[in-house]
Amino acid sequence: MVASILISISAVVSAVLVGFVARRILGTAVGWPRSIVVGLVVFFVGVPSTAWTLRQTGLDSAGAVPPDDLWLWIGVTVLSLAWVFALGVAALVASEAIFPTRPLPNPIDLVRAALRQRKRTRRYIDILAIASRHGVGWLFHGGRARVEEQLSTSEERANAIVATINDAGVSFVKLGQVLSTRRDLVPEPYLSALASLQTNATTLPWQTVRAVIEGDLDVPLDQVFAEVDPVPLAAASVAQVHRARLLDGTDVVVKVQRPAARAQVEADADIILRLAHRAEARTRVGRDLRIESVARGFTTTLLEELDYRIEARNTQMIGATLDRIDRADPLRRRAVTAPAIFPAASHQRVLTMGLVDGTALSDSADRLSRMDAAARDRLAEVLMSTVIEQILVYGVFHADLHPGNVLLREDGTLGMIDFGAVGVIERSRRQHLTALLLAALSENDIAAVDALLLIVEAPADLDLEAFRHDVGVVLTTEHLRSDAHASIFTRMVDVIRQHRLALPGELASAFRSFATLEGCLRVIVDDFDMAGRALALMPTLLRRTLSLSRMATDVQANAVIGMARLEQIPRRLDALLTGAEKGSIGITLRGEDGRDLRGLLDRATAEIASTLVSIAAVVLAVVLIVSGGGPVLGGSITLFAVLGAGVGLFGFLGLLRIVRRTFARKD
Repeated sequence: MVASILISISAVVSAVLVGFVARRILGTAVGWPRSIVVGLVVFFVGVPSTAWTLRQTGLDSAGAVPPDDLWLWIGVTVLSLAWVFALGVAALVASEAIFPTRPLPNPIDLVRAALRQRKRTRRYIDILAIASRHGVGWLFHGGRARVEEQLSTSEERANAIVATINDAGVSFVKLGQVLSTRRDLVPEPYLSALASLQTNATTLPWQTVRAVIEGDLDVPLDQVFAEVDPVPLAAASVAQVHRARLLDGTDVVVKVQRPAARAQVEADADIILRLAHRAEARTRVGRDLRIESVARGFTTTLLEELDYRIEARNTQMIGATLDRIDRADPLRRRAVTAPAIFPAASHQRVLTMGLVDGTALSDSADRLSRMDAAARDRLAEVLMSTVIEQILVYGVFHADLHPGNVLLREDGTLGMIDFGAVGVIERSRRQHLTALLLAALSENDIAAVDALLLIVEAPADLDLEAFRHDVGVVLTTEHLRSDAHASIFTRMVDVIRQHRLALPGELASAFRSFATLEGCLRVIVDDFDMAGRALALMPTLLRRTLSLSRMATDVQANAVIGMARLEQIPRRLDALLTGAEKGSIGITLRGEDGRDLRGLLDRATAEIASTLVSIAAVVLAVVLIVSGGGPVLGGSITLFAVLGAGVGLFGFLGLLRIVRRTFARKD
C-alpha cells in the first residue's frame, strides 16, 4: 500500500516537473494534459532505463549497490534519470513546436460559431447553386462543365456573371457596381455588363419604416417631423427615400435603411472574401482583376456606408468645397449645390437632407432641349469647373458622379446628391495629378508619363518606352476624335491596367470622376470639348492652388521647422563633444518603424552566444564520452564520461530552447 502511494506521488511529481521545466525552456505556457502524459512516460521509463545504465557500467552487477561506490551510484542514477527527463522535455518541446497549445474555447462561443458556420454554409451553397445555374461555376472551381462550355464569348460570360450577381442579393450587386467603376481593373465587356446592375427593390410597409426612424432617432416621429409621406420617392436594396417636412416647415427627404440590410451585408462579407480568394487563386480572370484585394476593400467600405453618419459628414464636406468655390468666384454662386444635412433628424440608419427639387440629368432631355445653346454651354462649363476644382484644389469630390446623381433644378442650376462615396486626395498627390492633367490636355506624352510614375506603383519589369508610346497614342488620338463616348481618361486607365501599374484607390476614383464628368457634360452639350475647356481653365486653378498666401504659409511652416532644427544643433553638438571628451559616444540604431534596435541587437547577440555555448557543450560532451579518459571512478565509469554526460545534458537543454524559439518566430 505504501509503495503504491509512493509510486503515485512520484508519478505526479514527475508530471509536474516535466511541465514546469518545459515552461521554463519554452518561455510559454504548455498544455497540462500533454505535460502529464509525457511526465508519466518519463517516470515509467526512467526506472528501467536507470537500472539498465547501472548494469552496463558495472555498478549494479549483483543487484546490489557496492558500498564503496555509493556516491558514484547515486550520481549515475541521478544523471541517468536527468537524461530520461531531458528526453521527455525534448518530446514535449517538439510536440509543442509542431502542434502549439490552443486555449480551450468557451462552450457558448462554440455553439454560436457553429450556428454562424451553419448559416454561412447554407448561404455559400445557395450562391454556388446560383452560379452553377447561370453557368459561371468556373469562377470558383476553375473547371469547364458542359453548361460553361456554352459561354463561348466574353460577352456571354459577362452577362452570365451579371445574372448571377443580380440573383445573389444586395451585397453582391453592390460589389458588381464597385467593379463597374474600376476600369483600371476590369476589362471590357465585363465593365459594360456590370454597369447594367440595378438595385431597385420592393418597398417596405410604412409601419416598418416608421419603426426604423423612431428606433434610430430614439424619439416619437411627431417630435421630429410635422409629416412624412408614407409613399417612398424611391426604393433600393439597402434603403428607401421618403419626402417629409420638419416641425419648422422645411421640406426634406429622409433616407431610411432597411432593417435587415446590415445583417445581410455582414453575413455576405465573409462569403465574398472567400469566393474572391478562390476566384483569384484558381482562375486567370480573378488574378487579372486582383479581385481579392478589391473585395477586401469593398466589404470594408460597404459596412462603412451603412453608417449614414459617415454619409452626412461626406455631404457636409462637399458642401464646404462648394461654398469655397462660390466665394472664390461670386459669378458662380449657388450654380452647383449640395443638400443641407439636419443632424437632429439623422443618425446611423436615418439620414435627413434638404429637398433638392429637380430631375436627374439622365431624365432631363426634354428640359435641356428647350434651353438655348448658350445657357446649356454655361451650365456644362460651370459643372466642369466645379468638379475639377473640387478634385485639384480642395481634394474632396463626389466619387460616384454620373448623370443620375446630378439634378437639373427648377431654377436652372445643378444639384449634387448621394454622397455615400466621396474621394479624398492629399495635397502632394493633388499636385502630381494637376501636372498629369496639364500634360494630358496639352498632349505632352513625356510629361504625362513622368507625372503618372509619381502617383502609381510601377512594376520592376515595366517597359518604359512602350508605356510612353501607348500614353502618347491615347493623347494624340483622343484630341482628334469626335466620338461622344470617347474619353482621354478612360483610355489612359486602360493603358495603366494593360501595363500592370497599381493605381491607388483614391486616384482611380479621381480618374473615374473625370471620365463620368465628361459623360455628364455631353448629356448637357453633346459635343462639349472638355479637353479644350479644361486646358483653358488650368491657369485659374493653378493660381488658386499656388496662391501667394498659401506659398507664404508654406514658406513660414518650412522656416519654423528649419529654425526648430537649427535650435537643436548646438545642444546636440555639445552632447557630442561631451561624449567624446568622456569617451562615451554611442550610436543608436532605429528600424523603419522608429523602434530602438539596441535591444534587438542585444537579444540577437545573447542568442548567438547561447547557441554557440550549447553547441560547444554538446561537442565537448561527445569528445569526453568517446575519449573515455581520466581516472576510473568505479565499475567501467571514468571521470571524463561523467563530465561528458553532465555537460551534454546542459548543452542539450540549451539547444531545445533555441529550437523552440526558432519555431516561435516562424509562427
